[in-house]
Amino acid sequence: MWPAMRKGKLIAVEGLDGSGKTTQACLLVEALRKEGFKAYYTCEPTQWRVGDLIRLHVAKAKRRAPVYEALLFAADRYEHLAREIRPRLRKGYIVVSDRYVYSSLAYQGASGVSLQWLRNINFFAPKPDLTLLLDLPPEEALKRKKGKLKATFESLTFQRKVRKMYLRLAEEEGFLVFDGLKPVETLHREIFKAVSERLSSL
Repeated sequence: MWPAMRKGKLIAVEGLDGSGKTTQACLLVEALRKEGFKAYYTCEPTQWRVGDLIRLHVAKAKRRAPVYEALLFAADRYEHLAREIRPRLRKGYIVVSDRYVYSSLAYQGASGVSLQWLRNINFFAPKPDLTLLLDLPPEEALKRKKGKLKATFESLTFQRKVRKMYLRLAEEEGFLVFDGLKPVETLHREIFKAVSERLSSL
């Protein structure tokens, strides 16, 4: 599936909405910069054209078609790679992406879409050098995001399916899994230590 990469390194941060991904991704970038690395934070969906269409779709759609969403996210990811990720990897940056291709596998996979098909439509996406999964119970994730999620993704049953999919992917793909229930600073120290140890061997 995965095309060849690059000079820099790509780190994906994954997890349920409410797991602390954005906070930890930003803290990781700040810590890497303090250590003298060129580091860059980015996220999906992007602020580019398809990313705007995704946000409009999420805000307006009463019924969500998983295949349609998967195609939108793949298109956004293609633009994300072309405009942000690949140019910085070529310049030697450590790019930390708050969500990446595994979000599509977990969320649309939990909706019943074939994982092989999802991998096929994301054939252009290079495999991250590291993937960090912030794992926590869906009940806690929903509590943290109360009032901020759309109905389709609020369902506790659905979030349990997404978590199960993430844990399956973690085992298959070798993610680094962290306890998302830990305090922010404790979790940050654990993540930075793990990333630092592995950067030297990548």
